[in-house]
Amino acid sequence: MSDSEEHQFESKADAGASKTYPQQAGTIRKNGYIVIKNRPCKVVEVSTSKTGKHGHAKCHFVAIDIFTSKKLEDIVPSSHNCDVPHVNRTEYQLIDISEDGFVSLLTDNGNTKDDLKLPTDETLLGQIKDGFAEGKDLVVSVMSAMGEEQINALKDIGPK
Repeated sequence: MSDSEEHQFESKADAGASKTYPQQAGTIRKNGYIVIKNRPCKVVEVSTSKTGKHGHAKCHFVAIDIFTSKKLEDIVPSSHNCDVPHVNRTEYQLIDISEDGFVSLLTDNGNTKDDLKLPTDETLLGQIKDGFAEGKDLVVSVMSAMGEEQINALKDIGPK
């Protein structure tokens, strides 16, 4: 092969490597994060069994999906690695709510972010719609992990 040949690599597959990082199961604690069945979850309960006849202590995780609020469980040997999602929380100011259920948010650098839907949680949805209708300045907290984003909290910073 000569040096003059150019190779073009188009990667359509996503390995998902940057979305999570490995952490030993025995070091994951309550209120930490873990990936169970390819879903980012918040750990609500951890119990560890003693080593058995064949050697490994096991960690039993009970966790809640941070986007769907579904309860998931997993049992992992405590010496093995688990995937832990990179979870980020960002705050944006709410500018507008469109008829099709999308929100328009103001980022820190002055740009708008228009690709987020209103949350499915009824109480939070009501608070956002009511506050917006009253003309309040609202700041929403957006949680993102593993390529997903969702509004999960709301702050009122006073009237416009």
